[in-house]
Amino acid sequence: MSKHMTEAVSAPDEEARTPDAAHEAPSYVLEALDVSKHFTARGALGRTSVVRAVEDATVRLKPGQILALVGESGSGKTTLARMLARFHEPTRGEILLRGEPVSRSRRGRRAYHSEVQMIFQDPFGSLNPMHRVRYNLDRALRLHHPHLSAAEREQRMTLLLEKVSLTPAAEFAAKFPHELSGGQRQRVVIARALAVEPKVLLGDEPISMLDVSIRLEMLNLLQRLRAEDGLALLYITHDIASARYLCDEIAVMYAGQMVESGPKEDVIASPQHPYTKLLIESSPDPERGVGDREAFFAGADELGEPPSLIDPPAGCRFHPRCPFAMKECAEQAPPVTDLGDGHWAKCWLHAKGRAGVMADTTHAAATTARREALQGA
Repeated sequence: MSKHMTEAVSAPDEEARTPDAAHEAPSYVLEALDVSKHFTARGALGRTSVVRAVEDATVRLKPGQILALVGESGSGKTTLARMLARFHEPTRGEILLRGEPVSRSRRGRRAYHSEVQMIFQDPFGSLNPMHRVRYNLDRALRLHHPHLSAAEREQRMTLLLEKVSLTPAAEFAAKFPHELSGGQRQRVVIARALAVEPKVLLGDEPISMLDVSIRLEMLNLLQRLRAEDGLALLYITHDIASARYLCDEIAVMYAGQMVESGPKEDVIASPQHPYTKLLIESSPDPERGVGDREAFFAGADELGEPPSLIDPPAGCRFHPRCPFAMKECAEQAPPVTDLGDGHWAKCWLHAKGRAGVMADTTHAAATTARREALQGA
């Protein structure tokens, strides 16, 4: 991450680490600082290539905060969450828990997972199908709270199931995962995560596989857990509407890089990166007329596909699809522009004083204008 990025997002943390405040608890419960993850892919004839899945990403979570990480498939959201869950070690960068670097020892990993738990997209794949709900919950309790007696674990299981609104608890504890609905399975997964008494939940598309009718219930449950237990939540989604309903802040990822972040209302009402603008304009809007929808999707079809993370484009990775692209966009990565109140964006339009052009033009109209200009040339 550039020096500008560090300055833009780290000021509160730097203050917290001054000698005068050293005795105070860190303001962030979990941080990923300038983390990158590269994978080695093997192709034909044994050739290898490097997949740059995440590049120089920074995420900070405070107790009781919900941060939405949005972006299309392949943008690096899940890889970043898996680094935070310590399923992948960063290629470079650092992860801090309560301001301290995390240990890589077996005991250190166990202690870390007692603080940070992940909720996966597929609730059925997250539970052992050969065992009842009771076993799935009891195993988490035995691993992370070995001092509890069998009776105490049973009492804790009852409280956990009631906390996620699965009552009567004894009835649900006796069921196998296949005997539950999707929403009920996801509630069991959340109960199992809460069994270890974590301080951070990492939700990887936790409602995307659920029926629309129960998604709101799950969002309300996550909101209640934040309010009651002070949990910090990283909510990964491609759905701007659910992010706006649930979260406090939004961070946008594209092709492995973070391109914009800030308070949710600021980001949604006034997107400051063309990709964020595209995401918001492509979300369902009942007020958008038929003609507007047709114009948008006609323009969106011309944007092409996201770039390869094996050979990403130089400069801004979004520039091949951006209707506002300039010469600088293809030559050099854009600096971070601090927009105030924790809102920042990485786009040359700000550095060149042309952000107003993006604000005054829809993505579809800009795409059409760019096509006509190229045809005229």
